[in-house]
Amino acid sequence: MKSLLLSVTFFATFFAVAQSATNTLQPINKTTTIKKAVVYQVFTRLFGNKNTTNKPWGTIEQNGAGKFNDFTDKALQEIKDLGVTHIWYTGVPHHAVIRDYTKFGISNDDPEVVKGRAGSPFAVKDYYNVNPDLAVNPANRMQEFEALITRTHKAGLKLIIDIVPNHIARKYEGKNNPEGVRDFGVDDNVSVEYDKNNNFYYIPNTRFELPDGITPLNGEVNPLVDGKFDEFPAKWTGNGSRLSKPDKNDWYETVKVNYGIRPDGTKDFALLPPGFETKSCQEHFDFWKDKEVPSSWKKFRAIAEYWLAKGVDGFRYDMAEMVPYEFWSYMNSAIKAQRPDAFLLAEVYNPKEYRNYIRLGKMDYLYDKVELYDKLKEIVQGRSQTDPITNIQNGLADIEHHMLHFLDNHDEQRLASPEFAASAESGKPLLVVSATISTSPTMIYFGQEVGEAGNINGGFGTRSRTSIFDYVGVPNHQRWMNGGKFDGGKLSKSEIELRNFYKRLLNFSLKSSALMGEFQEIHSANNTISKGYLPDTYSFVRWSDSQKLIVVANFSSSTKSQFELIIPNDIIQKWRLKEGKYTIIDQLYTKSKLFLQVINGQGRVKIELNPSESFIYQLK
Repeated sequence: MKSLLLSVTFFATFFAVAQSATNTLQPINKTTTIKKAVVYQVFTRLFGNKNTTNKPWGTIEQNGAGKFNDFTDKALQEIKDLGVTHIWYTGVPHHAVIRDYTKFGISNDDPEVVKGRAGSPFAVKDYYNVNPDLAVNPANRMQEFEALITRTHKAGLKLIIDIVPNHIARKYEGKNNPEGVRDFGVDDNVSVEYDKNNNFYYIPNTRFELPDGITPLNGEVNPLVDGKFDEFPAKWTGNGSRLSKPDKNDWYETVKVNYGIRPDGTKDFALLPPGFETKSCQEHFDFWKDKEVPSSWKKFRAIAEYWLAKGVDGFRYDMAEMVPYEFWSYMNSAIKAQRPDAFLLAEVYNPKEYRNYIRLGKMDYLYDKVELYDKLKEIVQGRSQTDPITNIQNGLADIEHHMLHFLDNHDEQRLASPEFAASAESGKPLLVVSATISTSPTMIYFGQEVGEAGNINGGFGTRSRTSIFDYVGVPNHQRWMNGGKFDGGKLSKSEIELRNFYKRLLNFSLKSSALMGEFQEIHSANNTISKGYLPDTYSFVRWSDSQKLIVVANFSSSTKSQFELIIPNDIIQKWRLKEGKYTIIDQLYTKSKLFLQVINGQGRVKIELNPSESFIYQLK
């Protein structure tokens, strides 16, 4: 949900008094058995949509929508064969939409507190059911999703879904709560701004007002569009706005969930004792057993346990840093007590808090967005040289395995768009570096592997990002989908070649022991003394006991690079190479061979890199 504006005031108030834990952490133990993971994010409503109309603000009848059933055995097997281990089904929990489902017992949503026509997947309306848009028969929508869980596991994939802990839809209605589950807010004391066990923050004796400047449904006449939304007393808005009339750039369609953080930012719950950053999940779980925690903590833990019981293998947590890490300790340790292999991915953008959310919040993975992603984007756009990549990797060395790498997701501009890399070809070196520089997982957003550029203006959503708020098609992906055959039958030659490139790289990353081993950059030495080594080039080595790799990438989309790559003396010693000639074989393209000469303890190999070309050379 990062693409919507954050409230600086909220962060300043809520976390000014929260002290960061001081951690002196060591890199992960390389002898520990860990494996590379590849996450394939799909926007579930868009994946199976075959309709190509793409009318701005079009209805589901005009523009179509994909269903759970579109993820056929064939589709899932093709995703698995791409080199994927986990699939993230985005937008599964029932969120607010503008469509009449009243005959299925679902109330209509007011367009004035829904973004777009299809709605935001991060404005959840009912956590105990799924989006009716995704079902062939909305009355059986949960059964259709359960069948998808079964098919996903049959394909050898694990699946994760979203939990949005910081906020819920302005009109939340838990009509499918399990026995004993009380709905959000029903037990709140609405006469006060804050109470520890209130689920929301209130503006007492004040009615909610819609923001100025919003135009629901682009001005279309709708009986529910009347300039007001009935909420009394008004609640704080999802991004922390305390105004009864939020700004149009606030997350006005959502309300902020209260986790026991007082309005002055102090914490109204037990704090983790010093040293708990080194404690196990079990020790965190045991700590919370006899502690009284706020009501919202219990509600979200129950939600997670509900989905785990259905076979979901993990969660992606939206805007996790807007929720205290003590809650995550409570939540994630409980999840791990049931499912030690659960995949827990969090959206966190503050590098100063990374270690708190990993070590104290017990997150498996965080987005590496504001460091590696942002830097790679700057490099491919010519706004930075490649040198800072080394500092980023060194700075994250102790937590590098936990920093998930991606180049495309629902929030960001498409990698192949003119606003990012300008073409899918120019994005290749970014992918090679992102997927091979660390032991962390790699994430691909559906359509990325066939060069989707996000050119559709859906209505509420605009070009360069594939809209998450509208009913639209995804053109490149639809060509691969080929009417449900999922065989790439309508792809162009270049799109087929691009997907094959992704397939080779991702599958290599899953099998490579070196990519789960040691890293050392060789860029600095080559940038200093290797003639012809250009500023748009980056190089490093990865190795294990059984495999040694040399990775070189040319980020320039226009300049060919020719140079003699130097493997420094200390690497030659670590690899225990004697004087002489060694064959190195590229793993990405045609298995072409080069020869590494070791003379006087230093390795040298002549390299030619075409624009946007990368190689992964393996020492034979």
